[in-house]
Amino acid sequence: MGKVTRFEDLDCWQAARELVKMIFVETKTGEISRDFDTRSQIRRASVSVMNNIAEGFGRMSDKEFIRFLEIAASSANEVKSMLYLLEDLQYLPLEKIKILSAQVDKARNFTLGLIRYLVNKNKI
Repeated sequence: MGKVTRFEDLDCWQAARELVKMIFVETKTGEISRDFDTRSQIRRASVSVMNNIAEGFGRMSDKEFIRFLEIAASSANEVKSMLYLLEDLQYLPLEKIKILSAQVDKARNFTLGLIRYLVNKNKI
């Protein structure tokens, strides 16, 4: 992995940013827009993915960065769980839920990949 000097260059952060945008767009209208608690929870969880990656990047050690990346991955799991709720409540069409779910997986997988890289880098 080349030298990354800005969190904005991280694939996991870019994927999380796209996830946030998608979640905010899809929760702007329809039934979910009137369910303040559910809308707020999924929005906050998606923002947590993006922000924990950024915050961890600014930490002074890989160990702390990994901890924040783990929190980001956990928040991605929360978003994924919330998508099942949106499906069960029929707040969004299944096709939109599948697209959002794929973006969650992308952000989480990039994040887990960065964790693996940092862990293995420190084993040398």
